[in-house]
Amino acid sequence: QVQLVESGGGLVQAGGSLRLSCAASGSIFSINTMGWYRQAPGKQRELVARVTSRGSTNYADSVKGRFTTSRDNAKNTVYLQMASVKPEDTAVYYCYAEIKKWAWSGELAYWGQGTQVTVSS
Repeated sequence: QVQLVESGGGLVQAGGSLRLSCAASGSIFSINTMGWYRQAPGKQRELVARVTSRGSTNYADSVKGRFTTSRDNAKNTVYLQMASVKPEDTAVYYCYAEIKKWAWSGELAYWGQGTQVTVSS
């Protein structure tokens, strides 16, 4: 069984900073890409940022220059450092990881439970 547990969400004022963490645990052989999606009320879930096992990153245009994602492979953990946050960043943030449970198995996407980030103006 694989679990992704997120932490670090909460209420922050516009212009402030927040750091999200997501740790994967359980039966894990390897992890490829890890990243973050978000979903605001009434909107579709959208990709925020992702980082490959080699450290290559991609960001949504709306967060470039403000958010930074990184990972600690030894801890199977991915981070999202949010800076200069805006009210439109308010959403439930979900982490995900492409995980291979055994050497002979394919990769499956696993998701965290979601953490609420609310930015006040």
